[in-house]
Amino acid sequence: MIDDILIGPIILPETMNSPRFLNFLETNFLDALLELPLAYRARMTLQLDGAPAHFALLVRNHLNAHYSSWIGRGGTIAWPPRSPDLTSLDFFLWGTLKRRVYVNVPNTRKELAEKIIQAANELREDKAMIQRSTQHVALRATACLQREGGHFEQFL
Repeated sequence: MIDDILIGPIILPETMNSPRFLNFLETNFLDALLELPLAYRARMTLQLDGAPAHFALLVRNHLNAHYSSWIGRGGTIAWPPRSPDLTSLDFFLWGTLKRRVYVNVPNTRKELAEKIIQAANELREDKAMIQRSTQHVALRATACLQREGGHFEQFL
């Protein structure tokens, strides 16, 4: 998500490991980025969590070769463990999609993928909601700083 734009979803066919994640970065992710205007891409920073597939040497080598900076374990910008949820993906998108997808529990992987795509497409139409969530990042960052990096959500 950036401003009022929801990117994806990209449904991956298998359980993630480092070779598959590298392939994702080189194909699906790159294709999604290239759909964005250059002005957006120029101010983006890739952020990864500490998942083992993200930390593998082959992935970090690729990231270091193709991105001047990236946030993550072993990245050019450290991502501290147990960090508070500051991104709109963490505090907004995943929960919103989950609530919409599981109104009626999907029975198959195919049905799950279809429901995720449908929920994302519906959400994509509400640009104001997406923009509010991305703008909320600054408020959350300020609250996090005021609490010296500690828990802050109860004070929002």
